Amino acid sequence: MVDLFKEKLSDAEQTVAFGGRLSSACSEATCIYLHGDLGAGKTTLTRGFIQGLGHQGNVKSPTYTLVEPYELADWNVYHFDLYRLGDPEELEFMGIRDYFSDNSHCLVEWPERGEGVLPLADIDLTLRYDGEQRIIALQANTEIGKQVLQKL
Repeated sequence: MVDLFKEKLSDAEQTVAFGGRLSSACSEATCIYLHGDLGAGKTTLTRGFIQGLGHQGNVKSPTYTLVEPYELADWNVYHFDLYRLGDPEELEFMGIRDYFSDNSHCLVEWPERGEGVLPLADIDLTLRYDGEQRIIALQANTEIGKQVLQKL
């Protein structure tokens, strides 16, 4: 089984395409933590993930709402952006545990801001710049995560 996966992405189009590949590899409910500096491509990748599951509309960053839900034919996808989260306890008040279900994929930007409240990620995904390109690295933390990386 694969525990670590790395790839270079030359531009935003490849980042979106990789998000689509990633969503296709997720056959079970999956929790993915997204790491990277501001502007590294976390929301761009999420757009590809959600569109890869059939969403036709806009995919926006939930910077001010904390979570943006997408109800699709086969899955619910929840895109979290915890950058503006003041205290992890705020997640308890919004019913965070209800989002992590058997028919949902959860993608969490800035997960360190929710430490102690969020469940374990199946995959830790990191995007970082390498000149004009990006390097994406995925680390599997669970059997579900290992199965996803194997499919990639």
